[in-house]
Amino acid sequence: CRCCAESRRHGSILYNILRSEERAASPAGQGPRRGQASRGCPCGSRRRVALRSPQVACKAASAVLVKTLRFVQNVPCFQELPLDEQLLLVRSCWAPLLVLGLAQDRVHFETVESAEPSMLQRILTTRQQGEQPPPRGPMPGRPHHGPGGGGGPHLPSAGEIQAIKGFLAKCWSLDISTKEYAYLKGTVLFNPDLPGLQCTQYIEGLQREAQQALNEHVRLIHRGDEARFAKLNVVLSLLRSINANVIAELFFRPIIGAVNMDDMLLEMLCAKL
Repeated sequence: CRCCAESRRHGSILYNILRSEERAASPAGQGPRRGQASRGCPCGSRRRVALRSPQVACKAASAVLVKTLRFVQNVPCFQELPLDEQLLLVRSCWAPLLVLGLAQDRVHFETVESAEPSMLQRILTTRQQGEQPPPRGPMPGRPHHGPGGGGGPHLPSAGEIQAIKGFLAKCWSLDISTKEYAYLKGTVLFNPDLPGLQCTQYIEGLQREAQQALNEHVRLIHRGDEARFAKLNVVLSLLRSINANVIAELFFRPIIGAVNMDDMLLEMLCAKL
């Protein structure tokens, strides 16, 4: 986060060791000057968190995922696409669709700070055991496949959870209707910009139809609110910040463990929900 950028150098292990030696060598009673003391992140956005009631929250999220895929399967235009195109679309948008479903069903969840070991603790522990130190989260340029993707658990940060909760609060403040949610989901589902799609023009037309239907609905129902369509488009823009790995780790790793999320989506997509 922004507040940690300035204090990162002052919070390093080496810096604290040097500062402790410096304080020990300084005259008695002469502590560090104001502003020199190492402090933690004021906002705490980097803290790792977990669900307070995972049984309740994971069950609710699983139910929303089933409803979401059922909605997708019931879209006639989606069923006309080849199966590999369907799977490509669902893999790319299941997390934003799920968060929209959480907002629609008004699912609330609380998190608690996790006692996840620090990087130094992991390095020291693995060296004592003669193992290679595990990476902390996905490395830049290296794909992270979520549960079952080959990496260990990567608990989401407080900042990532706050982004999800902020999105939910935004949706609830707009009091989005069932039809508006359906048109928003259609816009998210039919994303023509995905690499590997073959029916790009057809999918682009479906996304345009969903946007037009949303606009016409807003004009009909909310005639006095000329800015509502723009506000709903802001909701769509906020969805781009939703990280699928965060959603998977938060709501599904506690119940499916090492099962790969892509495999589960494929199984659910081919099943009659």
